[in-house]
Amino acid sequence: MNQSDKRKKVFVSGCYDMLHSGHVAFFKEASRYGDLYVGIGSDKTIAELKHRKTVYSEKERLYMVKAIRYVTDAFINRGSGMLDFIDTLDRVKPDIFVVNSDGGSELKRNLCLGRGIEYIELERTPDAGLEARSTTSLRKGVKSHLPYRVDIAGTWIDQPYVSEHGSGWALTASIEPTEEFMERGGMSTSTRNAARKIWPYELPNYNEEMMARLLFCFENDPENEGHISGAQDAIGICMSGLNRHYYDGHYWPVKIESCHDEAILDWLENHICLVPMFPRRPGCSVVEGKDITPEKVSRLTEAAERCWHAIMARDLGGFAEAFRDSFNAQIAMFPAMMQPGVQEYIDRWSPKALAWKMLGAGGGGYLALVTDRIPDNGVIRIKIRRKDSF
Repeated sequence: MNQSDKRKKVFVSGCYDMLHSGHVAFFKEASRYGDLYVGIGSDKTIAELKHRKTVYSEKERLYMVKAIRYVTDAFINRGSGMLDFIDTLDRVKPDIFVVNSDGGSELKRNLCLGRGIEYIELERTPDAGLEARSTTSLRKGVKSHLPYRVDIAGTWIDQPYVSEHGSGWALTASIEPTEEFMERGGMSTSTRNAARKIWPYELPNYNEEMMARLLFCFENDPENEGHISGAQDAIGICMSGLNRHYYDGHYWPVKIESCHDEAILDWLENHICLVPMFPRRPGCSVVEGKDITPEKVSRLTEAAERCWHAIMARDLGGFAEAFRDSFNAQIAMFPAMMQPGVQEYIDRWSPKALAWKMLGAGGGGYLALVTDRIPDNGVIRIKIRRKDSF
C-alpha cells in the first residue's frame, strides 16, 4: 500500500446492533485503506429486514460507532432494504467500498462498478488473542427473550376430545421471561422450545395471531396420531396481554378476544403469583383415568366465562371463586393431575390464598395462587407482556 492510499475515502455499511470485537477488527482492517466512513442501518430498516426490534436504537449505535477510533465519521442510512446505504454512499463518495466476505454480493459489486468505486471483500480475522465473533453466533448464546404462558382458566377445553362435549373459552396470559421456569412445569416450555427453533432470541414484530398459528402448525406434525399440543400454548406464548379463545370441537379456536387494558393487566399482576413445586415426573400420565362428561365440561366452561368477566370488572372475590371452580372442574375430569406431593403444596399455601390451581396439565410444576396481597417470600410474581414490549 503506497502513501497516497492513506487519504482515500473508504465506506462500509451494516447494522452493528450488537457491537462486538469482530466489528472493531473489521473497522480496523478497513481503515488501512483510507479514512473510514460507516453507514448504519436504521431501526426501521432492521425491523423490516429482520422482523425484530433492535437491541440498541439507531442513535445509540451511531454514538458507539463514532466513538471507535478507526472511524472517521458515521451516518444513519436513510434508504430501505438490503441496499439501504445508497444515499449514504452517494453522500460520502468513497473511493473504496469494503465488505466482509459473508456480506458481499454481486449486487454490491455491480453497484460499485457503476459508480467507479473499488470493491474489496475481507475475511473475518479477529485480532491476536481474541475469538472470532459474529452477531449470529452471539445471538445463539444469548438468553432467549421468548415469553412463557400462564393459563388462567378453562384448561383442557382446547383439546377437541373435551370441547366436543361442550364449547367454551380458555384464558391465557403471556408473561415476560423474568426467570428460567422449570421444564415440565405447566408453563408450556415444550411449545416455547419449539418456538426457539423459529425465533431463537425473541418474537418478531409481526401479527401475533399469525405467529401463534405458525407455531401451532410447526410444533404439531399433521401426520402425528399421538398427542397434539393444545392451541392455547401457542396463543399464550405469541399473543401479548390477556386473551380468551373459544373452542368448539376443533384444534384452533373459532374466535379470540384480547385485553390490553393497562389497569386490568396491572390489577391481575398484583393478585396472581406462582409457587414452584416439582417437575411433572417422567412417565406420569395426567390423562389416565379421565372422566369427561358434558356436565363436567359445562362446569369448566362456565367457570372460565365467569373468570373473564370478574377480571374485566376487577372483582377479586368473583375472580377467586371462578379460578377455584375452574380448577375443581379440571381435576374432576382429570383426577391424575393430582399426583403425589401436590396436595401438600396446596395445604401449605391455601391459608395465604383466596384460590389456587395447577398450571397446564398439572401433575406437578407450578401452583398459581390468587391472593389479596402477594406474599413477600416463596412465590414468583408474574409480569404480563404488553403489546409494545417487543
